[in-house]
Amino acid sequence: MPAPYLTLKSVTEHETEARRSRFICALAPARTVEEAAAFIDGRRREHPGANHNCTAYVIGERVQKGDDDGEPGGTAGTPMVQALVGRGFSDVVAVVTRYFGGTLLGAGGLVRAYGSAVTETLDRADAVRMVPARLMRVAVAHDQAGRVENDLRASRHAVREVTYAGEVTFDVAVGADEVADFTDWVATLTAGRARVTTGENLHVPA
Repeated sequence: MPAPYLTLKSVTEHETEARRSRFICALAPARTVEEAAAFIDGRRREHPGANHNCTAYVIGERVQKGDDDGEPGGTAGTPMVQALVGRGFSDVVAVVTRYFGGTLLGAGGLVRAYGSAVTETLDRADAVRMVPARLMRVAVAHDQAGRVENDLRASRHAVREVTYAGEVTFDVAVGADEVADFTDWVATLTAGRARVTTGENLHVPA
């Protein structure tokens, strides 16, 4: 069973300072590597004169990547990733832009500066708790589809997609602990005429 995690509602930016070097951290939600890369490219265009634009992202349960962008190896991207993972965040991207203040920080100082830039920004971010769910597919005849769709959309479960073919299929995100109750509810709603199948694991907002 997938574990719950935190993600972000929107972009959050916060600036810190260490020995006159400015560290501007921007965080954003990112559900794919492509979304993370697009955000990173945008931040680099926004700060073309910065000494470094170091990055980190965590996507899903397996994808974690950090980039030191010219800082000594392991002093920026890695502590940024560790800050995100340590706080329980996923589907998120971080860019820390550094404007050098003239004083070298050393490896330990850089690790602290980049890690704390992310954690302090997370403290200010609007987080969302995501909980495990399953994608349930509800297939009904066309004569039932209108009423079933109305009832599904009025429920607390998110309708992800509707497909019209020989029958009408609704893809619905259902909390992992509500699958059995949802299946029973649909059976009652349709007098047992619906065909309900269980799809892939996903997450929904708590």
